[in-house]
Amino acid sequence: MSAQPRSALSFYWGSIIFSVLAVVAGFALGGIEMAFLVAVLAILETSLSFDNAVVNAKILANWDERWRRIFLTWGIWIAVFGMRVVFPILIVTIATGIGPVQVIDMALNRPDEYATAMTAIHHQVAGFGGTFLLMVALGFFFEDKGVYWLGWAERKVARFGQIEGISAAVALTALILMTNVFENRDTAVEFLYSGVWGLIAYIISHGLGTLLGGTEADAETGAEEGAGNGGTFVKAGLAGFMYLEILDASFSFDGVIGAFALTNYLPVIALGLGVGAFFVRSMTLHLVHAGTLGQFRYLEHGAFYAILVLAGLLYASAPGYHIPEWITGLLGAALILISLGHSILANRRDRNS
Repeated sequence: MSAQPRSALSFYWGSIIFSVLAVVAGFALGGIEMAFLVAVLAILETSLSFDNAVVNAKILANWDERWRRIFLTWGIWIAVFGMRVVFPILIVTIATGIGPVQVIDMALNRPDEYATAMTAIHHQVAGFGGTFLLMVALGFFFEDKGVYWLGWAERKVARFGQIEGISAAVALTALILMTNVFENRDTAVEFLYSGVWGLIAYIISHGLGTLLGGTEADAETGAEEGAGNGGTFVKAGLAGFMYLEILDASFSFDGVIGAFALTNYLPVIALGLGVGAFFVRSMTLHLVHAGTLGQFRYLEHGAFYAILVLAGLLYASAPGYHIPEWITGLLGAALILISLGHSILANRRDRNS
C-alpha cells in the first residue's frame, strides 16, 4: 500500500511551534515590544534565506533519508545556536582578543558595546561571507548545466568554466579590486585576509566531497554503491553536511549584522533569527519532497542569481555603505519569483507544443 503524500502544512508544524515559543519567550524577556521584535527578525531572516533553502534542496535531493534527518536534527540546532549565537560571539572574541566569557557578559549586560564590537568587524564578516557566497554562485554559473535561463549569456559564461580555477581567480580579483575602495588601508587588508579565508573555507568544504566520496555523479549513485557499509553516498553526505553549515553561516551574516539595526539584545536576536532558521529548514524539506526544483526548471537559477546579488551587497557594505536589509530580501525574492514565473511559462509552452 503506497504512502499518502504529505500536505504542505506538515513540513512547517515544527517551525510554527518554535515560532510561537520564541514569541512567548520574547514577551517574557521584555513584553510586547520584545515579542514584536522577535516576529520582525523572524520574517527578515526567512525572506533573506529563501535562496538558501533552494540551494539546500538541490544538495539534499541526492541524500538518503538518514542524512536528511541528521541535517534536520543536529543541523538545525547548529544553525540556530551555533551560527546565530555562538559564531557571532566567537568572531568578536577572535577579532577583539577579548575572552569568550567577557564577550558573553558584554552581549547580555552591555548590548550597546556588543553591537559596537560586531559593527567594527563587519568588513571582515562581509569579506569572508561575501567571498564564500561568490564562490558558490560562480561554481553554478561556470558549470555546463544543460538548462539555461538567460540562454546566450549563461552559455558564454559556462564556457569559461573549462579554465581550471576560474572561480577562484574571479573571486581573488574581486577581493583585490575591493581593497581600493577602502579609505583605511588596515581595514582593506583585514577585508582581504578575511576574503581569502572565505575562499579557503569554500575550497576545503567543497573539496571534501571529492576527498571523502568522489565526484558529484558518485554521490547521485552512491546510495546503491555504499548501502549498508558507509560507502560513497554517506561519506558524500558528511562532506555535504559540513558544506551546508558553512553555507548557512554565510547566509546568516547579513541577518545577524542587520538585526542590530532593530535591537542590541542577543537573546532576542537569537530567538528571531532562530525562527528564520527553522523555516529555512522546513522550506528545504518541502522543496525536496515536492520535487519543486525538477518541476520549475529556472527556480534554481533565480536562487543563484540571488546569491550572487547577496555576495555583491556584502562586498558593497564592507567599506561602510549601509544597505537596508529589506532591499537585500526584496531583490532576492524578486529574482526567485521571476525565475518561478518563467518556469511556469516554459512548462505551459511545453504542454502546448
